[in-house]
Amino acid sequence: MSDVRHVLVLPDREAAEEVAVAVCERFGAVEEPQLVRDSLAGEDDAEDAQWLVVVEDPGGRLDDGALHALAGEYEGWLERP
Repeated sequence: MSDVRHVLVLPDREAAEEVAVAVCERFGAVEEPQLVRDSLAGEDDAEDAQWLVVVEDPGGRLDDGALHALAGEYEGWLERP
């Protein structure tokens, strides 16, 4: 299996931080997920920013459906490649 990078999109920083912790707790992620602020195109206001949780998945062992469900608990989603 190859290495995979999963990107979960969340509505705000608090949700992203909670999801990052939950990924480690539920799936035993090897590395701490990375949080990235993603401004919507053309928007400068922090209120219009989404937050990304980037999860490195060596060996591609994490289940996309489970990650999507986790993000959905926080009004987010799993970005499809």
